[in-house]
Amino acid sequence: MGAGLAGSECALQLAKRGHSVVLYEMRPLAMTPAHKTGMCAELVCSNSLGSLTEPSAPAQLKWEMTRLESKILEIAHLHRVPAGQSLSVDRDLFSKEITEEIKKHPLIRLEHKIIESLDSVPRPTVIATGPLTHENLASSIKDHFEGDFLYFYDAIAPVIDADSIDMEVCFKASRYDKGGADYINCPMSKEQYYNLVEEISKAEMVRPKDFETTPYFESCLPVEVMVERGPKTLSFGPCKPKGLRDPKTGKEAYAVVQLRQENKYATAFNMVGFQTKMTYPEQKRVFRMIPGLEKAEFLKLGSLHRNLFINSPKLLTTTLSSKKDPLLFFAGQMTGVEGYFESTSTGMLVAIFLDALLADKKIAPLPSETALGALLNALNEEKENFQPTNINWGLFPPLLGVSKQDKKARLAERACAAFENSCLNPSGKRD
Repeated sequence: MGAGLAGSECALQLAKRGHSVVLYEMRPLAMTPAHKTGMCAELVCSNSLGSLTEPSAPAQLKWEMTRLESKILEIAHLHRVPAGQSLSVDRDLFSKEITEEIKKHPLIRLEHKIIESLDSVPRPTVIATGPLTHENLASSIKDHFEGDFLYFYDAIAPVIDADSIDMEVCFKASRYDKGGADYINCPMSKEQYYNLVEEISKAEMVRPKDFETTPYFESCLPVEVMVERGPKTLSFGPCKPKGLRDPKTGKEAYAVVQLRQENKYATAFNMVGFQTKMTYPEQKRVFRMIPGLEKAEFLKLGSLHRNLFINSPKLLTTTLSSKKDPLLFFAGQMTGVEGYFESTSTGMLVAIFLDALLADKKIAPLPSETALGALLNALNEEKENFQPTNINWGLFPPLLGVSKQDKKARLAERACAAFENSCLNPSGKRD
């Protein structure tokens, strides 16, 4: 249930293993506050599936998913757009091809249908309906778990028409020249930066009724929340100028707003790190203060919406099935992972677990030294305040006696070795 990234990967992997799959998707019969189409694997917040920089935890996760022949990753590379070391895609072409792959697969039947209750579907079932699950189905899941649901707010950044960006002011470059001149950079003086910060702090916001009681996810904070933490916060975050030298001056600006290519034809760019809860008129007013964006035409404005996720350590097993119903699996963001590719990876894991269950095979525990194992452990480890997480080296078991300079490379080497010797290795043993 749910043809997002996790559901699409899970369906394709199960079908690859010879299982017949019915994939339910409510869109376009019922839309969410963030989606615009009825296509599978539609990207809503950003067009980036994370970093490819090595050695990094996101890159390690992609290495492991490549070894497992992730279809989502394969198609992402086919429709990659320039974005430095980020795996960013033309979101329309990406979603279109995944939809076509699903529709043409002889073992997958895609049905556009609104599922409102867990009781209306047979078992086994995988719930991958995402953080914007239909209200009635969310209520049914909540009843299943006896009310133990959690919430946080997520925000989307604006997208700008490339022709409306003043390239006499802006310049193209990637930080430290890694990946080519893939980003458009809007340089700001100290005065321009603090004027922008002041106007962001004064701007009118869209505020949900229970706004104050629901937390944000730390890696996707609205720009206004960052400003509330101090006027210099943006200059050390998305507006950090380090590694970006303006070719017109030969120097780094005081601050820089980066724009990342949104589609294959480079006709649209999104504002990196500028997720926002400002009203639409205020977004236009404030963001046009940024040098080079004075005449910006916004193809899509930012927005704020509430996401939900399960208290997975308490409610799910180590194979991401419900502790109350072993044939009811969960995948994607609602399990408590944050990030497009982390979500995709849980779809892969559930396909592996469910395939083994149907074949009556046992799978050895995933090594915590691997990225997939570390991510799964983060969903299994009970903690007082469970919050969504991206993949990061902090989830991996520590390495002792290794210098800070060598740490990441050694962690990556250990992860690759652990993967090759694990049940995850397609050519290795399962038991």
